[in-house]
Amino acid sequence: MNSPVKQIRVRIAPSPTGSLHIGTARTALFNYIFAKQQSGVFIIRIEDTDKERSKKEFEDNILDGLSWLKIKPDEFYRQSERTEIYKKYIEKLIADGSAYISKEEAGEGKRSEVIRFKNPNKAVTFNDIIRGPITFETKDLGDFVIAKDLDTPLYHLAVVVDDHEMKISHVIRGEDHISNTPRQIMLLEAIGANIPTYAHLPLILAPDKSKLSKRHGAIAVTEYRENGFLPEAIVNFLAILGWSPQSRGEEENVLSFEDVVEKFELEKVSKSGAVFDIKKLEWINKQYIKKIPQEDLREIIREKILTWGLSISNEEMFVRSIPLITEKISTLNEASAVWQEELLFLEKSPKYDVEKLIWKDEGVFKTKENLSKILEIIQMIDSSEFSAERIKELIFPFADSVGRGGVLWPMRFSLTGQEKSPDPFMSAYLLGKDESILRISQAVNLLK
Repeated sequence: MNSPVKQIRVRIAPSPTGSLHIGTARTALFNYIFAKQQSGVFIIRIEDTDKERSKKEFEDNILDGLSWLKIKPDEFYRQSERTEIYKKYIEKLIADGSAYISKEEAGEGKRSEVIRFKNPNKAVTFNDIIRGPITFETKDLGDFVIAKDLDTPLYHLAVVVDDHEMKISHVIRGEDHISNTPRQIMLLEAIGANIPTYAHLPLILAPDKSKLSKRHGAIAVTEYRENGFLPEAIVNFLAILGWSPQSRGEEENVLSFEDVVEKFELEKVSKSGAVFDIKKLEWINKQYIKKIPQEDLREIIREKILTWGLSISNEEMFVRSIPLITEKISTLNEASAVWQEELLFLEKSPKYDVEKLIWKDEGVFKTKENLSKILEIIQMIDSSEFSAERIKELIFPFADSVGRGGVLWPMRFSLTGQEKSPDPFMSAYLLGKDESILRISQAVNLLK
């Protein structure tokens, strides 16, 4: 039976048989958003009736991941602590003829008893918020098992009892649960419960529309944290995975949680599979990294670099490098790679290879002449104006007059000693005026 909804009450019901993955996190988020939007109640219910497969470490991982995403419950339950409640309902179903004890073959000539629901063999129709009316003929489902015994309820029975007892108004879950719905509606009717409103979210697919795998991003949420993603970025990305605001340009891919709660429409969630695009996630994460206050970001990047066993010996150079590092990274962990692969010249003076200082067939004399001119220009720049833009402004006309390669390559290599490094103007700025003069002078003296 249906009755007017007095309060919105939703739930996420993960089984602690594995870590929290993107699909469960997205389902949790949509429930959480809907509850916040409707001034409702959000419940986390750990479905741990499978005693053999349920593990405490998985429950901890799930709760830790949801907490990191700032998805926090108003109420919390564990099915393993509710056995007596399920037993009462099993006994009631047996007493009124809706369920019965069935003797089953258990192998090797043994027999066991299970409890089956007596299927009324009727059509079940429900109106899905996302998909519209869905009808199932239930005669093919047979009399399905709802408990191994009075003390061991199975999935469908426990879910139905909990949804009833917890007054769940809306069941928002993945489309892989659509086939479970007719069984659960029949059980709800049998115990005299209200039928909740259902909304089945689209599956999350790989870019090639196949099932999402680890290769495409189906890793634990905690791994995203370890890989340098921000919780705000994950929440933002999950919110638009199957739903999007009505008018949206690329900039509107970046939505605060408050924006999502304001704009979210459950009925506008897509019916078709939502494609997991790791590049979009990385782009969104980059936008959130840029929002971190500079002082905080500096310390985060410092910690990442030091954790990788790298060193930071010159604080001024490190501080100057933060905007460059920020521009190059999509995840926080990438900061250490940028430091190691492109910025180690800030840590130690380069060891020059005369042949590498020379651009193509410019020759020693021409290269020395060009570097001497660069040195002269840099010495003229006031320390208060020593920026990448100012250095470029003064050196570029000279480079254009004699050939860019013959000027810019030896300048960059004399400053960094690296084939992979920032452009020469940025490299000089990062090093500072005095260190730039010292290094270019050393390169000039080497060219005989």
